[in-house]
Amino acid sequence: MNSEIKDKLLERFIKYVRTYSQSDSVKADEGVMPSTPQQFEMAKVLCEELKNLGLQNVQTTEYCYTYGFLPANNGSEKSICLLAHIDTVDEVSGLNVNPQISEEDGDVIIRTDGNTLLGADDKAGVAEIMTTLEYYVDHPEAKHCGIEVIFSPDEETGHGMDKVPLELLKSKCAYTVDGGSLGELEIECFNAWKSEIEFTGVACHTGTARGVMVNAASMAAAFLNSLPHGERPETTDGYQGFYAPMSIEGSIEKAKVVLFLRDFDLKEMENRREIVEMLARSTAASFGGMAKVTHTQQYLNMKEKMDEAPEVVSNLVAAYKAAGIEPKFVPIRGGTDGSRLTEMGIPTPNIFTGGHNFHSRDEWASLNEMEKAAEVLINLVKA
Repeated sequence: MNSEIKDKLLERFIKYVRTYSQSDSVKADEGVMPSTPQQFEMAKVLCEELKNLGLQNVQTTEYCYTYGFLPANNGSEKSICLLAHIDTVDEVSGLNVNPQISEEDGDVIIRTDGNTLLGADDKAGVAEIMTTLEYYVDHPEAKHCGIEVIFSPDEETGHGMDKVPLELLKSKCAYTVDGGSLGELEIECFNAWKSEIEFTGVACHTGTARGVMVNAASMAAAFLNSLPHGERPETTDGYQGFYAPMSIEGSIEKAKVVLFLRDFDLKEMENRREIVEMLARSTAASFGGMAKVTHTQQYLNMKEKMDEAPEVVSNLVAAYKAAGIEPKFVPIRGGTDGSRLTEMGIPTPNIFTGGHNFHSRDEWASLNEMEKAAEVLINLVKA
C-alpha cells in the first residue's frame, strides 16, 4: 500500500475520532435507538462520503444504520459485507477528543491527550473500510466481488444489531473490523448475560432503627462482596469467565445491582446465573429483606456457527497471509456486532484494527497496523 493511501487513512481516522458519537447504555436498554442524537452526526459524515465515492443505494436508516453497495467488477454475483460501529463507549468521555500524533520506531502512533478515550474502537475499523472502498473506486482495473458496508450504532451498548436492516443485505457472510492488535482473528466470543438484582428493605428513622430497619443498600454491598473475588474482569484472562459489577445504586428501601456475566461455555454460564440467584437470595435472607433477579441474554458465543462455515474463515486466513500476516486466533473477551449477526445466520468473523487499550484514556492506535488491516480487507474482497 502506498504512502498516499496511508496518509488518507490517517487523515480519515483523525476526522472520525474528532466527531462526537458516544452512545448511552441506559437509553439503549430503554429501547431508544440510536441511544444518542450525536450518532446521527457521525452517520451523516459517512453517508456523504459513501455517496461521493459513488456507491449504490447509500442511505442512513431511521435507526442510524448507514448502508452502501459497491457492485462487483469481476463478473461475480457474490458479495460480502464489511461492518464497523460508529459509537464510542460511555464509560469514558468521547467528547472533544484531541488526538496526539507521534512517530515511534518507524510507526505513527495516535494517542489521546489523557482527558478522553481515542475512539479507535471502532473508528479505526470505519477508516479501514472506507479506505478499502476508496482504493477500489480509484482503481477500477482491480477486480473485486460485491462489497456491502454497514456502519452501525450502539454496538457498545450491546444493541448494535437490534434494528439492523437485514432486508438490504445480499451477502451470505460478513466481517466485522472491530478487533485489536496486528494479526488477531476472532471467531469465538463470550456468551453474555446481564443480571439485574433488586433488593428491597424496610426504611425507618435511623435513631429508632434497631430491630426494624432492613437496609437494601447494605444488602447490595454485601451481595457484591460475596461474588467470587477471583472471577472478575480484573482477575481473569484468556478463556476464563467472570462476574462484572457494572453499577450499584439505591437507598435503605430499594437498591439495585447490575452485573455482566461472561463465559465461553453455555453450561458454565447456566451455573453462573444460578450462583447469582443463590447469593442474592441468601444475602437478602440474612438481612431479613427480599431480592429479585432478572437475567437478560445479550449475545452468544459464535464459535459453533462459525465452525459450520469454514470457507468464510479460510478466505480471511488467505487474505491475512497475502498481506504477510500470520493470523493469531484469539477469543474475544467481549462481543461484536458479528456475534449477533452470526446468531442471525450470517457468519461474521472479526478482523484486527490496530487499536489498543480500548475503553480507556490510554487508548492508542498504530498507523502501521491500521494500514495492514486495510490491506487485509483489500485482499479479502479480491478472493
